[in-house]
Amino acid sequence: MKTITLVFGAVYGMVSVILGAFGAHALKKILAVERLESFETGVRYQMYAAFFLLIIGYILKFETSAERWTSILMIAGTLLFSVSIYFLSMQDYLGMNLKFLGPITPIGGLMMILSWGMLILYFVKNKI
Repeated sequence: MKTITLVFGAVYGMVSVILGAFGAHALKKILAVERLESFETGVRYQMYAAFFLLIIGYILKFETSAERWTSILMIAGTLLFSVSIYFLSMQDYLGMNLKFLGPITPIGGLMMILSWGMLILYFVKNKI
């Protein structure tokens, strides 16, 4: 689980830089300002998750299910949160109605919040 966490952290970081550059250059010309801001929110939170995963990849031993779930919730939550925002931001450009993805975003966000909460509990329990 440690390796998976670190790999996802690195991949999320790399992809967020790529998508950030894509948004700043290519999407700036084709998306409305509010859509571009939403896209950038997805990129920003994906980068936060990348740092989170890289840090816990080195801090946690992944010996307990709680430690594993801290990683799983952040990985899955970021995927749901950021990817749903990316598609919702681009739905006009793509000519598709993707509003069904709207409820996915807060579910992903909740999973990310739970992951942070589990990390807090880990620190309190282990007196770090």
